[in-house]
Amino acid sequence: MELVSASKMRRAINAVLASRPYSKLAWSTVQSIGKHTDTSLHPLLQRRDKIKRVLLVLVTSDRGLAGGFNTNIIRKTREKINTLGDKVEIQTVCIGKRGADAMRRLKFPIMASFIEITNNTKFEEVLPIASMVIDEFKKGSFDKVMLSYTDFVSTITQLPVVMDLLPLCAQLDDETDKKENTMGEYTFEPSPNQVLDYMLPRLVETIMYQSVLESAASEHSSRMMAMRSASDAAGEMIDELTFTFNQARQAGITQEIAEISSGKAALEQ
Repeated sequence: MELVSASKMRRAINAVLASRPYSKLAWSTVQSIGKHTDTSLHPLLQRRDKIKRVLLVLVTSDRGLAGGFNTNIIRKTREKINTLGDKVEIQTVCIGKRGADAMRRLKFPIMASFIEITNNTKFEEVLPIASMVIDEFKKGSFDKVMLSYTDFVSTITQLPVVMDLLPLCAQLDDETDKKENTMGEYTFEPSPNQVLDYMLPRLVETIMYQSVLESAASEHSSRMMAMRSASDAAGEMIDELTFTFNQARQAGITQEIAEISSGKAALEQ
């Protein structure tokens, strides 16, 4: 299992690293547009005055034996939900069987659940999920959409992340703030509505696709490390049991020799 996970991990890491620069630039562009453009131009940019209904997209794995991968992201998600308060209605979209099982145990309504996506993820598989999320937000069914996934840092380190996905201008990072003075107003051709209506959904799809790739790489890395730890622990256990067996065997041989010697001495008397 360690070797299989290592092979899948390398493939997943290559996919993450290939798409990460584009995804980061897309997210930075969205943040900059939200900060330098009238947010009333498009529903995906509009902030809601009161947050009453929240849609949470949770990305986990379909299988276990991955160390603390699923436990960490579910714990982080639950902590974030607790900060929203009891008056906020939560619904979830689960990508991965483990997340869906956890949400059922926690009694959170599941609007949709998807499996067999995190293994060798294709962009086409994420498109229906992103379209559903975008449509629900546009219709006003939810005031906020949150995305919960595991960010791949390295083979040893994976960081659980819960971010605000919609509205797109809800979260501004330090990098965008630093660029504030160097970026001017945007010019839209042919019109702001047409450009934003085409571009913003594509950016949401890209961000969601990247989050699934990050989680997949984190899952395989965590599983490989867990299997390596299990192999090492099994090796240590085998050494300890072999040592105990040899001790018992030696004790039995010593006892038999002692009994033979005692019997011989008794016969000689």
